[in-house]
Amino acid sequence: MANDQPKGWEQQLREAAARVEEDLRHVVTYINDEVVPDIRRNGSQALRDAAAELQKLAQRMDDRRASAQNQAEKDKPAP
Repeated sequence: MANDQPKGWEQQLREAAARVEEDLRHVVTYINDEVVPDIRRNGSQALRDAAAELQKLAQRMDDRRASAQNQAEKDKPAP
């Protein structure tokens, strides 16, 4: 009888592992079928949005540099 109990426990562990594996397969399928395509569709748009924001930042940096340069020229004493 002592040998029957470990077998039952081992069987329960195998069944639990099988359920976990099946759930994991479902999660992987969901990610591949639903999440990845959405990221691919929206990922390019996110890069475009980021590029636009970087363009704006670069323009502000250029504007500040030009403004600082103009101010420095105004502050120079006349020869």
